[in-house]
Amino acid sequence: MVWLTPDGVESPAPVGAVFPPGGADSCDDGGVKLGILCGGGPAPGMNSVISAVTIEARKSGWDVLGIMDGFQHLIEGRIEQARPLSITDVSMIHVQGGSIIRTSRANPTVRDERADDPDWRLHACLASLRKLEIAALVTIGGDDTAFSASRLVEAAEGTLRVAHVPKTIDNDLPLPGGWPTFGFETARSVGVQLVTNLMADAMTTQRWYVVVAMGRSAGHLALGIGKAAGATVTVIAEEFPRTQPVRLSHLVDILETSMLKRVAHGRPFGVAVLAEGIGLRLSQDDLHQAMPEIERDEHGNLRLAELELDRLLAKQIRDRFKQRGTKVTVEGKNIGYELRCAPPVPFDMEYTRDLGYGAVEYLKRVLRDGEPGGMITIQEGHVVPLAFRSFSDPTTGRVRIRQVDVESNSYRVAREYMIRLEHEDLGDPTALRPIAEAAGLTPEAFRHRYGYLAE
Repeated sequence: MVWLTPDGVESPAPVGAVFPPGGADSCDDGGVKLGILCGGGPAPGMNSVISAVTIEARKSGWDVLGIMDGFQHLIEGRIEQARPLSITDVSMIHVQGGSIIRTSRANPTVRDERADDPDWRLHACLASLRKLEIAALVTIGGDDTAFSASRLVEAAEGTLRVAHVPKTIDNDLPLPGGWPTFGFETARSVGVQLVTNLMADAMTTQRWYVVVAMGRSAGHLALGIGKAAGATVTVIAEEFPRTQPVRLSHLVDILETSMLKRVAHGRPFGVAVLAEGIGLRLSQDDLHQAMPEIERDEHGNLRLAELELDRLLAKQIRDRFKQRGTKVTVEGKNIGYELRCAPPVPFDMEYTRDLGYGAVEYLKRVLRDGEPGGMITIQEGHVVPLAFRSFSDPTTGRVRIRQVDVESNSYRVAREYMIRLEHEDLGDPTALRPIAEAAGLTPEAFRHRYGYLAE
């Protein structure tokens, strides 16, 4: 059988691949105590992983503890914040959003150089797990949580085994075979519903919406929402050259010309969707000029937490139209928190059940064979573990980001159905004239002002 590595390279089936029921030896070692915790931001399907892990572990005769609030209480030594989980406790939570054991961003790998033991957080966390007599741990989170889990395994020196289930609604982890991270499909589905509602509102009230979707490092969520909903235009950071900052005027030009083209078609309304990661790429000088009142850090850089990209762009567009004597209604909307704890769609329910089951089956093997553990992925319908830090660049140590491939057929199709200024518009006098008139310019002046967008 052929498998795919994280880099998409075909290889023989990995040693230790976890096969479906009946396809591999399994061990039902009674007396094992398993812990489950969630780290990082929420994602639809977390409860489903918790449910699948608990049910399979309990059926195997294991005790299960749900560790509340990620690593936070383990670091603080508050072991009473771990509670037993039974099959009854989790029997129907797979259809619910959120996490019954909650989550946090507490990080046990943060070093305290002023302390006698700079790694006291890591050691305190490990001590708490030992007091709880946990021999196997399932962590649910992003790559940062996976890194924390791997450090715990190293520090445990053979007394702890970990199975990590990677998640993020941003879909920016390079899972084998192009598989989405769990929660992405649900987040996209809910985002499509919200944008579709805004599109109906835009048509009804003849206004515009600028919607910013989560995705700091990659534009998968914004593009997935915009493409499926049929938004007027979707803009992601990957379409701009990586070696230079994105100019605010360039971004506004894209949105403005899309609106002008819609006006020329007799449809003065629409919805633009953008990935929040564009905010990381904007020129600091442009932001300083547009938002002089926004707080900056000690290095003079704008604090992105203070940047309301949707409202900034909406104001910039309104000002553009106002300068030419045209009044438009442009509203900014940010969607993200509405997506993270939505009830999972059937795809994510099934996907996370596979991952949760596979995590327990994998832990049975590593407890028997003495391996430290790893990350759980799906390949060709089977659960296949990967080594910790498989998503990291070996040179820099940083997480490798799966970005949108703007050369792909999928992205090309998305662009084909957007309303954007195209080269054909500039070359066709019949098409160009009404767009230029909507901008209050002659065709020649319009081509001179905005022609670079179609190059």
